[in-house]
Amino acid sequence: MADAELRILCGPTAAGKSALALSLAEREPTTIISADSRQIYRRFDIGTAKPTIAERRRVPHRGIDIVDPTQRYSAASWAEDATRWIAEATQVRRVPLVVGGTGFYLRALAMPLFEEPPLDADRRAALARVLTPMTTPELRRWCEQLDPARAHLGRTQLLRAIEIAVLTGRPISEWHRARPRNPTVRARWLVVSPRSAATLAHRIEDRAAAMVRAGWEEEVRELAQTIPDDAPAWNATGYRTVRERVRGTLTRDAMLARIVVETRQYAKRQRTWFRHQLPADRVTRIDPEDERAMDMAMHWWTEERTQ
Repeated sequence: MADAELRILCGPTAAGKSALALSLAEREPTTIISADSRQIYRRFDIGTAKPTIAERRRVPHRGIDIVDPTQRYSAASWAEDATRWIAEATQVRRVPLVVGGTGFYLRALAMPLFEEPPLDADRRAALARVLTPMTTPELRRWCEQLDPARAHLGRTQLLRAIEIAVLTGRPISEWHRARPRNPTVRARWLVVSPRSAATLAHRIEDRAAAMVRAGWEEEVRELAQTIPDDAPAWNATGYRTVRERVRGTLTRDAMLARIVVETRQYAKRQRTWFRHQLPADRVTRIDPEDERAMDMAMHWWTEERTQ
């Protein structure tokens, strides 16, 4: 697998990755492997923009609905599973296409990471009970003391950085140096992202409104009846805000405005990651608003086949 050429289609949320991936995947037998840390959770559907049942019938998908909302699932676990899904697709002569926006999943698969030390399950659970009620700014302040290099990241990554630092006594950056992991695949990247941040912001606003119209509040109302407040799945962007709305502490307009702000902040972090963390000589970048976008994507797709 180390010598395999792997297609990875990535970019910030709401950029149009899924639609483009489906269009490309129908050109030849393909399996789409989701690299989205929110879509792994069962029952959390609308707010994570999962592909529909019809779309999954058009093209097989892996990496969706694989763990319960209360389960913790690391980037290392995803990389291990993704490696297996890639091998399974290849064995049945399907092209594996990794699609998503979760940078730390993609890094775990395609770029060196550290070999994760064993963590005591009871201590992890006890720490999670302390961290989960904290706001993101509170987590960021704690991370600034424990692992300053990661204090600018999003909530999920902050939680992970704190967990590693507290339970092992060493920040993630030290583990990277001490126990690097070799990549399991050789990847080429298609980054889908509007050149204009304003364009992406409008896409985010439209998609958030569409999710609310599609019944996001009703979904959360049902989930809240059985899923505990500290379940990891609630960390998916927007879900805690919708839960506040369901509990009567936010108006619908305030809920929607906050979701848009949270999603824009997440997208900004993603855009920064995709600009600076990928190997420049293996990246093709397209603007989904460009009338040539599909032609450029097809060139990337066929170029892959000639490697």
